[in-house]
Amino acid sequence: MKLFDFWGGVHPAGQKHLSADQPIRGLPMPARLHVPLQQHTGRPALPAVKVGQTVRKGQLLGREQSGVSASVHAPTSGVVTAIGDFAAPHVSGLPLPTITLESDGEDRWLEREPPPDPFTLEPEEVAAQIGEAGIVGMGGANFPAAVKLGKARQAKVHTLAVNGAECEPYMTCDDRLMRERAEQIVDGVRLMLHALQAPNAVIAIEDNKPEAVARMKAACQAERQIRVVVVPSRYPAGSAKQLIQILTGLETPAGGRGTDTGMLVHNVGTAYAVHRALRQAHPLISRVVTVTGGAVARPQNLEVPIGALVEDVLAFCGGVAEAPARLLMGGPMMGQPLPGTQVPIVKGTNGILALTAAEARLAATPSPCIRCGRCVEACPMGLMPLEMSKRARHDDLDGALDFGLIDCISCGSCAYACPSHIPLVQYFEYAKGALETRQRAEQKAKETRRLLEQRQARLARAERAKAEAAARRQAEKRQAKAKAGAAA
Repeated sequence: MKLFDFWGGVHPAGQKHLSADQPIRGLPMPARLHVPLQQHTGRPALPAVKVGQTVRKGQLLGREQSGVSASVHAPTSGVVTAIGDFAAPHVSGLPLPTITLESDGEDRWLEREPPPDPFTLEPEEVAAQIGEAGIVGMGGANFPAAVKLGKARQAKVHTLAVNGAECEPYMTCDDRLMRERAEQIVDGVRLMLHALQAPNAVIAIEDNKPEAVARMKAACQAERQIRVVVVPSRYPAGSAKQLIQILTGLETPAGGRGTDTGMLVHNVGTAYAVHRALRQAHPLISRVVTVTGGAVARPQNLEVPIGALVEDVLAFCGGVAEAPARLLMGGPMMGQPLPGTQVPIVKGTNGILALTAAEARLAATPSPCIRCGRCVEACPMGLMPLEMSKRARHDDLDGALDFGLIDCISCGSCAYACPSHIPLVQYFEYAKGALETRQRAEQKAKETRRLLEQRQARLARAERAKAEAAARRQAEKRQAKAKAGAAA
């Protein structure tokens, strides 16, 4: 298969050796889990249980809303002790609606019927089962998988691109998943192809994962529809738009979606979750997480129940050898800084990264832009980060939009390449947040105007009806008076 190149990108130190050779281990079930109702793009799930209720493993805790949403399920059996706000795994630390589950230590599954052969089901039914299992994109986007599959089927995509690139430094959870559970991943790919009614799938793996490549190729030997393709290691090759460009040479249109090119990108972790949901009736209640960084005593890959605290995960890895200078959920390029360890693992958590001061480059003090253009050379989207950041710093949101803010994928390549150590991505994230706030305010104002116009229309109709009723009464009085005069 011919491969193509994409603009920009960088080659940060991989540091994957810290955890890549550590097989996946299961985290012992914590005594208490905190399962957020918002772990996905879209609307939060609605509570389906009450405080004090006893639940079984796999039981529905939060029901998806209509539109873009995803359900959440109990990662173990126990008692619901609280439904309320709990700290989010985000730099803000702001609370999210969360269901707290006290484990009973028995890990008893909800009684379930054996699932039917998914290949006997219609594609819509397969997608519906994926939705019922609460599966979201496991590569970090967190978009509900069933919605994504449904839209792609409507768009008649011809190829499913399965992302096993894992280009983010330090992260090795996908690598280990492919090495240890290749057959299950391939089965999940077949199931997604059935849901899409697409003829082909490509599993893309970076060339720095030879063991994963060998295992996946062996698992695909009997599959004519599925190919394994080795792509060069370069960040951010695992980003959906860049991966499509590598595989096809096609650029995703500005403001468009990958399906505009005829391809749909899903992560290998998503394929594995689909296999477990449709073959074993397992909803998405755990995931593989890389726990690594120079500050971690024993870096490794763990299968972690959703809702376990970062504190639980670090403790199982021997704690920290030194106080981390930076604690991230995810990798060093696109990971979210965490406010502390009292935050839960969620469906989109691919890693917990505890960096030392040397790793985090905290000694580098930002200095004024020297307009060297390195950020432009590194940007894989062909944007001008220096111009976007200049406008973002001065709250010129429209100016930042004109320079492509919406097309920025927040990969961090520009900040990595910047010799002045300017926190470019922070400016872009600030501008995107401010833009969302403005759009919400505009939408609210628009809705307020609509409601006011409706009220005025109702009042006008009421006034007209009142005037018409008064006119009828006057007419009736005149007619009655005229009849009385005629009778006299």
